[in-house]
Amino acid sequence: MKGAIFFSGKYGSTEQYANWISKATGLPVFDIKDDRADPAGYDYLVLGSSIIYMKLSMRKWAKENLSKLNGRSKILFSVSGAGPSDKLERWVAKSFPPVLLSQMEHVALGGKLDHSKVNWLIRLILWIGSLINPDPAASKEERYGFDHVDKNSIEPIVKMIHELQASEVSA
Repeated sequence: MKGAIFFSGKYGSTEQYANWISKATGLPVFDIKDDRADPAGYDYLVLGSSIIYMKLSMRKWAKENLSKLNGRSKILFSVSGAGPSDKLERWVAKSFPPVLLSQMEHVALGGKLDHSKVNWLIRLILWIGSLINPDPAASKEERYGFDHVDKNSIEPIVKMIHELQASEVSA
């Protein structure tokens, strides 16, 4: 069995996680914007996507490549400031077709918000959102940014990949 990592991100955290996972597993990494990002040649896939405006950034690519993704083992890692929650699972469910979601494991990873990398409109939206957010800690993060990127958090993904790779050897 042959595997690969496909990712979509905007500010660098998703790519960083994809590269860490690649280093730990030996899997090749593809940005979905790359013309070589074709999942058809792989038996199992690791899909990494940032959450932008409550949606997976790779949702359109996944729908366009549904026939290539369908039926393969998949691990999805999402990267956001939301953390594991029912809210995050709803965002993921709205982004991917149910048939695709039923075939994958999802791992939520922490993201990063650096206000210096977002435009003024996004900063304004975040500031307004912070005023109505009932969670004081989340409100502060929306206003000032955060960094929850953690290399150790990839361990469950690496373990799942190693199990897939071990099943390949024993088959």
